Formats: sequence, C-alpha cells, structure tokens
Amino acid sequence: MNQLIIILAFTFGSFHAGNAQKYFTKTGYISFYSDTPIEKIAGHNKSSSCVFDLSSGKLEFASLIKGFQFEKALMQEHFNENYMESTKFPKATFKGQIENYKPIDVTHNGKINVKVSGQLTIHGITKNISTEGVITVNNSKLNTYAEFNVLVADYGISIPSLVKDQIAKTVKVKVDASLDVIK
Repeated sequence: MNQLIIILAFTFGSFHAGNAQKYFTKTGYISFYSDTPIEKIAGHNKSSSCVFDLSSGKLEFASLIKGFQFEKALMQEHFNENYMESTKFPKATFKGQIENYKPIDVTHNGKINVKVSGQLTIHGITKNISTEGVITVNNSKLNTYAEFNVLVADYGISIPSLVKDQIAKTVKVKVDASLDVIK
C-alpha cells in the first residue's frame, strides 16, 4: 500500500510540475493582410489556440479557417469557398521550436527576441518557415508576437485570372497571443 501511495504521489507531482511548464490560450489573434492597388483584404481571427512548452521552447498554433472575419461578407464567403476551401481544409496549424532556446524565467518581466522555426500547414500543404518574434513576460503571463509573409502559391491556393490583379501574391500574417499557465 505504501508503494502505491509513493507511486501516485510521484506521478501526480511529475504531472503537476510538467503541467506548470505549459502555457495556453484559445483566444490567440491571427490576422493577414493582402494589399494591391485595386483591393485591400484583411482577415482577423480572435479564436486561435496556442500551446507553449516553457521547458522545451516548442509551440503550436491552430486556427479554424472559418474563424477569420472580414469587413465584407462577400470577401469572407469567397475566402472560405473559393480560395481556402475551408470545408475540405478546416484549419491552419503551426508546429515549431524557438531556436537556441534557453528556458524563460517567468518571474522577471521583459521582452525576449526569438527566432522560431517550424512547419506551417495551410490548405493541406505543409512548408518549413522561420521568422523573428517577441515573447513578453508580464506578471508570469506570456505574450507571443510575430509577423511573416506567406506566398499564396506555396500553399496551393489558386487565384482565378479574373481577380488575379485584386489579390496579392504574398500576404502579411501577424500572430499575437496572450498565454496563461495551464493549471
């Protein structure tokens, strides 16, 4: 019986300690912006999920494509049906790692410049990407921020010739997520 108690205490202690090393949100903000002389297109998603492992520097994002909102309802409809095929490819994901990672001390407020590399999956296609970002520590909470460009053609998103001059070939993506420790 004593051995069972010791094993359970060790298991619970390990789980709790490991669990305290992970940060999470379901309200991460991801936006993209496409700019041409004819049309500016901006999509915003405030319900992206992110998990960050403080001990390893690994992080993952997931965003439902239908979660992106647009100024014009017709843009949103075309985005989901014609370009992103969100029924067939319902989400975009990123699985990556902070390069040369040293564990972050969440007891000291401040900004940390990082370089993140990983795999971005959009429209069913996965590509390796790397970008600069910032992690801000504020009262034991983390905020992640990054900007990077995505070539639409790299992810098999075809633009009909009728509107090819209205949609940029490269879109600017911004990621901004406030994370809390998983308790």
